[in-house]
Amino acid sequence: MLAMLALIYWQTVIYTTRQTDETIDAEITGLAEQYRERGLAGLVAVINERSNPERGSSMLYLLTDQRQNPLAGNLSRWPDLEVQRDGWLRFRLDPAGGKRSDGPHIAQATSFVLAGGVQLLVGRDLAESTAFRNRIVQALAWSGGLMLVLGLVGGIVFSRRALARIEAINRTSDRIMAGEFGRRVPLKGVGDEFDRLAQNLNAMLDQIERLMAGMRQVTDNIAHDLRSPLGRLRSRIEVALIEPPAPDGSQAERYREVLQQTIGEADQLLATFTALLDIAEAEAATPRAAMAPLDLAAFAHDLSDLYEPVAEEKGLRLATRIPAGPIEIRGDRHMLSRAIANLLENAVKYTPAGGGIRVGLETDGDQASLTVSDDGPGIPAEERERVFDRFYRLEASRTTEGNGLGLSLARAVVELHGGTITLADNAPGLVARVSLPLAPGALPPPQ
Repeated sequence: MLAMLALIYWQTVIYTTRQTDETIDAEITGLAEQYRERGLAGLVAVINERSNPERGSSMLYLLTDQRQNPLAGNLSRWPDLEVQRDGWLRFRLDPAGGKRSDGPHIAQATSFVLAGGVQLLVGRDLAESTAFRNRIVQALAWSGGLMLVLGLVGGIVFSRRALARIEAINRTSDRIMAGEFGRRVPLKGVGDEFDRLAQNLNAMLDQIERLMAGMRQVTDNIAHDLRSPLGRLRSRIEVALIEPPAPDGSQAERYREVLQQTIGEADQLLATFTALLDIAEAEAATPRAAMAPLDLAAFAHDLSDLYEPVAEEKGLRLATRIPAGPIEIRGDRHMLSRAIANLLENAVKYTPAGGGIRVGLETDGDQASLTVSDDGPGIPAEERERVFDRFYRLEASRTTEGNGLGLSLARAVVELHGGTITLADNAPGLVARVSLPLAPGALPPPQ
């Protein structure tokens, strides 16, 4: 705004200066015309007419002889002239000697020497231009002051509004740190940057709350699921210790049986902790650097060949529908083996004798889809998302062996590889579909 006001003042000065110069030039042109047509006498008459005080003009005239004695004009004597850089003459117009009586003024003029040594001075009093400039300066000063006041008021208002929004965020943060985890940053509903910040913070708090709830649930599930095997293990050992020794020496065989059962319980506990560690490792995305090109078709063939004897032992048929050509992805073979093996183990575990298990592989654009379907009881639609939670088990499967971590591990591994895993109805049975991105530049084989 200061730059704009300075530009206005500069343009005003240029305009008034040009107007003064053009006025004096026009006056000189007119007097020269009169001098050529009417001579010196006519010039004197014109100057006396134009310098009449009743006209109220700001023009200054002085015609003198060669000794600078006044012949005509509204100046009483020849002034002390100062030559300016722009070629114009400047002099001080005193009240006693000039037509003005409100104090000394600055006048701008030019002079000529006519025939016979007669001198002519034509100028203009700059009092009006100076007064006009002063009014412009006053107006700009008032405008600048008003803009300064409005800027300060506006800055204070906007800064207080911004600080109030920030203070609301601080108060919410303080209450959350005090234990009120359900608190959220309030929204104004105007859609500004603060509202977007509040939305992001609230989304982050919701995610943290979900993670905390999941962690509490996992902790509770671990305590619940480990308490029973640990209790059985302790009871079995305690019973074995309090039994009296047998005279025939058969106590050693009993101890051996208890130790074998204890080892079995310990193996189940170790398997649970191993699954939890694998899930944590997959969710932390630590093995990404170990990923390498992997032929998913050969990988699916290998897993199918591995589980085919297991299925036949239970009276199940395992069929495959896998393309002959390679389907290349980038992944960790060990972790993918754990994930797909869990799907195959569930299919074998829950499919009744005489049923079938099918392993399929196909490509769709830049995605490869590996499916494991079975003829088992399936999973209700409302439970298909919850079964991916840690330790979550359906009521019908609580009596079967397992820890409820297989599908959780499968989802964590698949998401680590940038894919998705979904469950769908097989009518009857269940279809588990794993979608993984193809390796960059990999060409899908013909189906």
